[in-house]
Amino acid sequence: MDTDTELTFWTWVPDIQKEVDLFQAKYPKVKVKVVNAGQGLDQYTALRTALKAGKGAPDVCQIEYQYISSFLIGKNLLDLSGMNGFGDLESQYPEWVWNQVARDAAVYAVPQDTGPMGMLYRDDLLKAAGVQAPTTWDEFATAAQTYRTASTNSYLTDLPPNQAGQMIGFMWANGAKPFAYDGDKTVTVDLTGTEAKQVVEFWQGLVQKDLVAVDPDFTDQWYQGLSAGTYASWLTAAWGPVFLQGTAKNTSGNWRAAQLPQFTAGGKATGNWGGSTDAVISTTKNPVAAAELARWINVEREPAMKLATEQFLFPPLNSVLQDSSFVGQTPEFYGGQKVNEVFVEASQNVNTDFEWLPFMDTVYSSYTDVMGPAITNRGDMVGALAQWETKIKDFATSQGFTVK
Repeated sequence: MDTDTELTFWTWVPDIQKEVDLFQAKYPKVKVKVVNAGQGLDQYTALRTALKAGKGAPDVCQIEYQYISSFLIGKNLLDLSGMNGFGDLESQYPEWVWNQVARDAAVYAVPQDTGPMGMLYRDDLLKAAGVQAPTTWDEFATAAQTYRTASTNSYLTDLPPNQAGQMIGFMWANGAKPFAYDGDKTVTVDLTGTEAKQVVEFWQGLVQKDLVAVDPDFTDQWYQGLSAGTYASWLTAAWGPVFLQGTAKNTSGNWRAAQLPQFTAGGKATGNWGGSTDAVISTTKNPVAAAELARWINVEREPAMKLATEQFLFPPLNSVLQDSSFVGQTPEFYGGQKVNEVFVEASQNVNTDFEWLPFMDTVYSSYTDVMGPAITNRGDMVGALAQWETKIKDFATSQGFTVK
């Protein structure tokens, strides 16, 4: 770290130059070039192109948890387990977070942020309809019926037909394990197992009775719906509270947060939707410095706190999750409720064992193609679930994978 070194860091985190500047102050001989090569799939396409060409790949790259497996094909991610500072990292994260970046003894990325799931709801609208925030899915179904009867122009919530991440998060919360990958040539696809099917059957009941909206999310109509009270709740992740404050400013003071409803009364389990990591690309010529960049900006107290309190990424580190300056925040938008505290509790209850396939982009696109129309047309979601599973298996086989 005391050698003149140049690193390239691909990331779409806004203002992450703040954390990089702190890193460079710590290690003045290491110069870091921050590049926004696109967000999500756009960046991954650029990264795969660079890797295939044998030039232009970054040293460190932001990668979402569900796409780590896709870059293990071809051994494109550096195993960080033997690097300085990584020996005791596991103890600094909730078990489920560490399981997302580690495979056996190898460590392929440093967690940057997470998305444990919960529920945001309009306290004023629920009270006006005589509805309490549901704690079980049975209560949620009853509340959806009551709310729809009391407010015929709006719904208790929206189930977007284009949002596989949310549906997979619901399955994760229910203990489903629809995907697995052995790191080589064998994948497991089980979307019609008991836990996954129970989730889809539940939502099919509400969708077919017109008790929830079926609008695509992150569209102008959807943004307007959040502001206008078209949806009285949003089943979202820990990044949702800050996002909502910027989207529905006119509703400030009316929102509250709660844990995700449960299929079993008294349960606490939830899933994760979103979040990302910083990984070191195996082609780097400066593996030690690259690994330290990925570790330092996400683990050291000052940059980690900045990411959580200034850039509002929901933290994966236990130390930040327990810090009163983060947990104790009382935003006016949520009526002074300690919203972070709600999602910190959720982070402690995410089911620990959940895996991904090495082609999640295809999984998501096929969800929109197959499950999407069933939701939009308020049709047979369970039948579409089986078709979705078959489509994924067929794709896996066509790519040379053995499917279990």
